[in-house]
Amino acid sequence: MATVQSKEKILNDEIMKFKSLQKEVQKCASSKGQLEAQLLENQNVKDELEKVTDGSVVYKLVGPVLLKQDLTEAKVTVQKRLDYIGKEISRYEDVIKDFEKKQDTQAEKLQKMQVDYQQAVAKAAGPNQP
Repeated sequence: MATVQSKEKILNDEIMKFKSLQKEVQKCASSKGQLEAQLLENQNVKDELEKVTDGSVVYKLVGPVLLKQDLTEAKVTVQKRLDYIGKEISRYEDVIKDFEKKQDTQAEKLQKMQVDYQQAVAKAAGPNQP
Protein backbone atom coordinates (compact mmCIF):
# COMPACT_ATOMS: atom_id res chain seq x y z
CA MET A 1 0.00 0.00 0.00
CA ALA A 2 1.33 3.40 -0.97
CA THR A 3 2.34 5.76 1.79
CA VAL A 4 0.86 9.21 2.23
CA GLN A 5 4.16 10.75 1.07
CA SER A 6 4.25 8.69 -2.13
CA LYS A 7 0.60 9.54 -2.87
CA GLU A 8 1.42 13.20 -2.29
CA LYS A 9 4.36 13.03 -4.71
CA ILE A 10 2.26 11.31 -7.37
CA LEU A 11 -0.51 13.88 -6.89
CA ASN A 12 1.97 16.76 -7.23
CA ASP A 13 3.38 15.21 -10.42
CA GLU A 14 -0.10 14.97 -11.88
CA ILE A 15 -0.82 18.59 -10.90
CA MET A 16 2.32 19.62 -12.80
CA LYS A 17 1.09 17.72 -15.86
CA PHE A 18 -2.24 19.54 -15.61
CA LYS A 19 -0.52 22.92 -15.36
CA SER A 20 1.62 22.03 -18.37
CA LEU A 21 -1.50 21.26 -20.38
CA GLN A 22 -2.97 24.61 -19.32
CA LYS A 23 0.15 26.40 -20.55
CA GLU A 24 -0.03 24.60 -23.90
CA VAL A 25 -3.67 25.62 -24.35
CA GLN A 26 -2.78 29.23 -23.54
CA LYS A 27 0.18 29.18 -25.94
CA CYS A 28 -1.93 27.76 -28.77
CA ALA A 29 -4.75 30.24 -28.09
CA SER A 30 -2.25 33.09 -28.22
CA SER A 31 -0.83 31.86 -31.54
CA LYS A 32 -4.34 31.47 -32.92
CA GLY A 33 -5.11 35.05 -31.86
CA GLN A 34 -2.06 36.32 -33.72
CA LEU A 35 -3.13 34.42 -36.82
CA GLU A 36 -6.63 35.87 -36.58
CA ALA A 37 -5.11 39.38 -36.49
CA GLN A 38 -3.04 38.54 -39.57
CA LEU A 39 -6.13 37.18 -41.28
CA LEU A 40 -8.00 40.42 -40.65
CA GLU A 41 -5.07 42.48 -41.87
CA ASN A 42 -4.74 40.43 -45.06
CA GLN A 43 -8.50 40.57 -45.64
CA ASN A 44 -8.24 44.37 -45.48
CA VAL A 45 -5.41 44.26 -48.04
CA LYS A 46 -7.53 42.05 -50.29
CA ASP A 47 -10.46 44.45 -49.98
CA GLU A 48 -8.22 47.38 -50.90
CA LEU A 49 -6.78 45.51 -53.89
CA GLU A 50 -10.32 44.83 -55.14
CA LYS A 51 -10.89 48.60 -55.30
CA VAL A 52 -7.82 49.12 -57.49
CA THR A 53 -8.47 49.35 -61.23
CA ASP A 54 -6.47 47.41 -63.80
CA GLY A 55 -3.42 49.30 -64.95
CA SER A 56 -2.93 50.96 -61.60
CA VAL A 57 0.48 50.75 -60.02
CA VAL A 58 0.73 48.58 -56.92
CA TYR A 59 3.73 48.57 -54.66
CA LYS A 60 5.00 45.92 -52.31
CA LEU A 61 7.04 46.81 -49.25
CA VAL A 62 10.22 44.71 -49.09
CA GLY A 63 12.26 45.82 -46.12
CA PRO A 64 12.71 49.59 -46.44
CA VAL A 65 12.04 49.57 -50.22
CA LEU A 66 8.82 49.82 -52.20
CA LEU A 67 8.86 47.62 -55.32
CA LYS A 68 6.37 47.68 -58.17
CA GLN A 69 4.20 44.60 -58.31
CA ASP A 70 1.70 43.34 -60.84
CA LEU A 71 -1.88 43.77 -59.59
CA THR A 72 -2.88 40.20 -60.48
CA GLU A 73 0.22 38.82 -58.79
CA ALA A 74 -0.53 40.88 -55.66
CA LYS A 75 -4.12 39.58 -55.53
CA VAL A 76 -2.96 35.98 -55.96
CA THR A 77 -0.31 36.38 -53.27
CA VAL A 78 -2.79 37.85 -50.79
CA GLN A 79 -5.34 35.11 -51.53
CA LYS A 80 -2.70 32.41 -50.99
CA ARG A 81 -1.77 34.05 -47.71
CA LEU A 82 -5.43 34.15 -46.64
CA ASP A 83 -5.84 30.46 -47.49
CA TYR A 84 -2.70 29.53 -45.57
CA ILE A 85 -3.67 31.55 -42.50
CA GLY A 86 -7.18 30.07 -42.56
CA LYS A 87 -5.73 26.54 -42.59
CA GLU A 88 -3.37 27.38 -39.74
CA ILE A 89 -6.23 28.79 -37.65
CA SER A 90 -8.20 25.61 -38.26
CA ARG A 91 -5.18 23.51 -37.28
CA TYR A 92 -4.75 25.47 -34.04
CA GLU A 93 -8.45 25.02 -33.25
CA ASP A 94 -7.99 21.25 -33.57
CA VAL A 95 -4.86 21.30 -31.41
CA ILE A 96 -6.63 23.38 -28.75
CA LYS A 97 -9.58 20.97 -28.71
CA ASP A 98 -7.17 18.05 -28.29
CA PHE A 99 -5.34 19.76 -25.40
CA GLU A 100 -8.67 20.66 -23.77
CA LYS A 101 -9.79 17.01 -23.92
CA LYS A 102 -6.49 15.96 -22.34
CA GLN A 103 -6.92 18.69 -19.74
CA ASP A 104 -10.44 17.46 -18.87
CA THR A 105 -9.20 13.89 -18.55
CA GLN A 106 -6.33 15.06 -16.34
CA ALA A 107 -8.73 17.09 -14.18
CA GLU A 108 -10.91 14.03 -13.60
CA LYS A 109 -7.85 11.98 -12.72
CA LEU A 110 -6.70 14.67 -10.29
CA GLN A 111 -10.07 14.77 -8.55
CA LYS A 112 -9.97 11.01 -7.96
CA MET A 113 -6.36 11.19 -6.76
CA GLN A 114 -7.15 14.04 -4.37
CA VAL A 115 -9.98 12.04 -2.80
CA ASP A 116 -7.66 9.03 -2.49
CA TYR A 117 -4.96 11.23 -0.95
CA GLN A 118 -7.37 12.81 1.54
CA GLN A 119 -8.59 9.37 2.58
CA ALA A 120 -5.00 8.22 3.07
CA VAL A 121 -4.22 11.28 5.19
CA ALA A 122 -7.32 10.70 7.30
CA LYS A 123 -6.47 7.03 7.72
CA ALA A 124 -2.87 7.86 8.69
CA ALA A 125 -4.12 10.37 11.25
CA GLY A 126 -5.89 7.53 13.01
CA PRO A 127 -9.36 7.04 14.45
CA ASN A 128 -8.79 9.44 17.37
CA GLN A 129 -8.59 12.49 15.10
CA PRO A 130 -11.79 14.44 14.21
